[in-house]
Amino acid sequence: MQESAAKQLHPVDPAPSGPDHFHPQYRIQALERAAGILKIFTADEPELRLTEIAERLNLHKATAHRFLVNLEHLGFVERSPRSGKYRLGWALFELGCLVSQRMDLWDEALPFLEDLVRATGETGHLAVLEGGQAVYIERVETRRALRLPSAVRRGYPAHATNLGKVLLAHARPDVVHDILGGRDLAAFTANTITDVSQLTRELATIRERGYSVDDEEFDEGLRCIGAPVRDSSGRVVAAIGIGGPVTRMTPARTDELSRVVIATAEALSVRLGAGHTPAWAR
Repeated sequence: MQESAAKQLHPVDPAPSGPDHFHPQYRIQALERAAGILKIFTADEPELRLTEIAERLNLHKATAHRFLVNLEHLGFVERSPRSGKYRLGWALFELGCLVSQRMDLWDEALPFLEDLVRATGETGHLAVLEGGQAVYIERVETRRALRLPSAVRRGYPAHATNLGKVLLAHARPDVVHDILGGRDLAAFTANTITDVSQLTRELATIRERGYSVDDEEFDEGLRCIGAPVRDSSGRVVAAIGIGGPVTRMTPARTDELSRVVIATAEALSVRLGAGHTPAWAR
């Protein structure tokens, strides 16, 4: 099996981060002060006056006001129309929902991914759309000799991968426009779709049939199949799928494997609260 040159290049890992690795040289006082303002609100004190915030953080009132004005502009805080006090804004709620959603995916997806790998004998992945890339957040490796070269916590071009195309197919039109509009689509193999009009038609086909196929579009010798995962609101929040060498994942097996992938995606969606009945339960 021939691997493309693109996959033989490994990204440089960033420097370790987190509380145990934080170096003083990276400290940004303005960020620390902004975070301090957000953290000062509690369930017991959900609303605070400007003077209270300034006093508790030992900030000059004018300095605290500048931070609050910027945080309000970004939606991280807002002023109560009744009391005039500051409180946490909806932008934080939306970000919190994303974190909660991601944690649900990590917690819930693994057994479904393991079942998918056992049922198909191919490597399984779970991905989300971030910054125009399909970011793989979970992976389960097959025990078979020939395996899919991939990495968790790495982004792959959405237009050239099966999970990326699933996510694009179900993303909001403005999101797709931001990702595809005005930019050249890189070619990784001779099969990569680099024409936006052709890719748009491909995304419509994916929505109609319920799954995507990466036919050696990112790696020569590899074929992949993916399907959408929905949350309780019915929104596509991730994509799940399998990949393996074309010698095993032949075109003749596409229908069979796609049914297993779709059934797994629907079962995981139900687990996440979506109102779908898994294909195997119909």
